[in-house]
Amino acid sequence: MAIWSAGRMPNPIKVLLLGGTSEARMLAAHLDGDERFTVETSLAGATENPLPVEGESRRGGFGGTVGLVDYLRAVCVDIVIDGTHSFAATISRNAAEACDQTWTERLVVQRPAWEKTEGDHWLEVSNVPEAAEVVAKHGCRVFLTIGRQDIAAFSLCRDAWFLIRSIDRPKQTAEFENYQLLQARGPFDFASEKALLETNRIDLIVSKNSGGTETYAKIEAARALALPVVMIRRPAPPAGTAVPSVDAALAWLDRRYAEVF
Repeated sequence: MAIWSAGRMPNPIKVLLLGGTSEARMLAAHLDGDERFTVETSLAGATENPLPVEGESRRGGFGGTVGLVDYLRAVCVDIVIDGTHSFAATISRNAAEACDQTWTERLVVQRPAWEKTEGDHWLEVSNVPEAAEVVAKHGCRVFLTIGRQDIAAFSLCRDAWFLIRSIDRPKQTAEFENYQLLQARGPFDFASEKALLETNRIDLIVSKNSGGTETYAKIEAARALALPVVMIRRPAPPAGTAVPSVDAALAWLDRRYAEVF
């Protein structure tokens, strides 16, 4: 059980970084070589060929909350940093529960969500099934850019044609009647996104409100072309300490180290 105490705190401090975002990769790079901390980045395996991270890493799940509790105790983790995607609700919930059960301190690096601005035509929905309902009613030529794991709900939209973009090839494409697959990894720029929408005569975009800059160009392009965007809201995160950036996370770690030592 890891407890913040000057008398019992190991040196260096052991950090488990739950990765999967650019912020997590940057944080791992900053902390690699910092003698105050030992950091292991955990990648859930949602992406077949993830970008490399600095320092030690592991790949694969823990086996739910119970498995993560066992891992935190076995490895004597002092801090868990949740740097997962804002829609990775299961691992974030498991991390919160496991940290509560083991008295392990937890920090969430939570990039700000995109905010609707002048010229945006957003149809905001709460989840993927609601987004599929909107597409079934209004979609003709749809740019589906929500990752590979949640696209199955849209296969029932028989009157729509889909341009499906994901890093890895989705397993559910066989369920679609009319589609084109585009495998690509961000960051994307405004000019190429605008050209992509125009070339494919896109009428409607489906996106998760992921935040950040790497995929925001599609939102800018949609605004320029006056295209509607079905925007899927983020799931509510577990309660806990959260910071909006890598710099804020590093500052938090500096403060916690100073408080202990």
